[in-house]
Amino acid sequence: MSQAQADSEPFTVPVTVRGYETDTQGHLNQAVYLQYAEHARWSLLKAAGIEQAALVGSGIGPVTLEQTLRYKAELRAGDEVTVSCAFEWSDRKIFGVRQLIRKTDGTLAAELTGVGGIMDLSARRLVADPGGALRELATDPKVLGLE
Repeated sequence: MSQAQADSEPFTVPVTVRGYETDTQGHLNQAVYLQYAEHARWSLLKAAGIEQAALVGSGIGPVTLEQTLRYKAELRAGDEVTVSCAFEWSDRKIFGVRQLIRKTDGTLAAELTGVGGIMDLSARRLVADPGGALRELATDPKVLGLE
């Protein structure tokens, strides 16, 4: 992550835990954490001015290559959280993804780290410069941590 990214506030989206997303113990089902993270990633792309149709139209799409999810505190129905998302760029075909799910009181509920890429949908291969590919489509690449 660049110093500029580290100094700025991460992109966040609010989510309210819905009752049907909880398990028999009354806490958020483990798979739903991943859905919240996915929602934040797509919301980040949209905030940068990149619509899903534009990605598909340009023949590329984001892919998740690896995810690690660490649970820190329970979430229950009605809890309001924010889900952050930051991409960590490098000079490789892959990039890091860091996401935090926090209750509105600041309690860290979960931490997700991952590895992503941008796939050429025709060749079914990762593009060489994922940041560059997104920068070309973005109206506000700064939101993505790209200058």
